[in-house]
Amino acid sequence: MTDQSKIRHHAALMDRVAARLGVDLEAAVFDGKMAFGEVSEAVLRCADCPNPEDCAHWLDREEGRAEAAPVYCQNRALFERLVGEGA
Repeated sequence: MTDQSKIRHHAALMDRVAARLGVDLEAAVFDGKMAFGEVSEAVLRCADCPNPEDCAHWLDREEGRAEAAPVYCQNRALFERLVGEGA
């Protein structure tokens, strides 16, 4: 996987996790709950994750809204904050 395709893959995973948690990342940026730079930092953290296949399986396996990101998620703390802020 090229670097660019890897980044796209992880950005898509991150978007799917956010959606599963009821978090709208774009709205969070526009509402000032998250700086734009935090999005790129979060994608890079995701790209460093040793478990992207597990994440994809979790996303494919689970239905409906989730209470929290998987424990191994590199962005779990970010998602917890955004869920708490109603992003």
